[in-house]
Amino acid sequence: MSTIGFEPHDHRHCVADTLAKAEAHCADTGLRLTPVRRRALEILLARHRAVGAYDLLAGLAAEGLGAQPPVAYRALDFLVKAGFAHKIEALNAYIACAHLGNCQTPAFLICRSCKSVAEADTAPAQGRLGEAAEAAGFVIERTVVEAEGICPQCQDQAA
Repeated sequence: MSTIGFEPHDHRHCVADTLAKAEAHCADTGLRLTPVRRRALEILLARHRAVGAYDLLAGLAAEGLGAQPPVAYRALDFLVKAGFAHKIEALNAYIACAHLGNCQTPAFLICRSCKSVAEADTAPAQGRLGEAAEAAGFVIERTVVEAEGICPQCQDQAA
């Protein structure tokens, strides 16, 4: 399992690499990565934390890309459906997918102090949850795993 989100890395490289993957995916599948959708993805990638729809809208509006809530919600809906972003239910916010193209069953580690979010690729249907579902005759189609705690940087600051 790889976790992306708390460790330091080159954000410019991360953003550029993921945008290139998103553009290639759209070209291969016939999806349209419009300027608004692309900029929304860039904003999510650059922040590396969960972003609310209205915060995203403020960024888009400041750049003249739309000032009405449907602009942000449509962009976010596209990004989630295309697999470029995830909704963090606990925060009612969105984060760019850290495993673009390889994301199967993500789990999110949410820092309750700074609100940063790390994405871990997991397989909950194969663990205890999967065993419980199998015992109940239930077929898991989708899981959302979110854990709240304290990230390494906030732990260091508190020490």
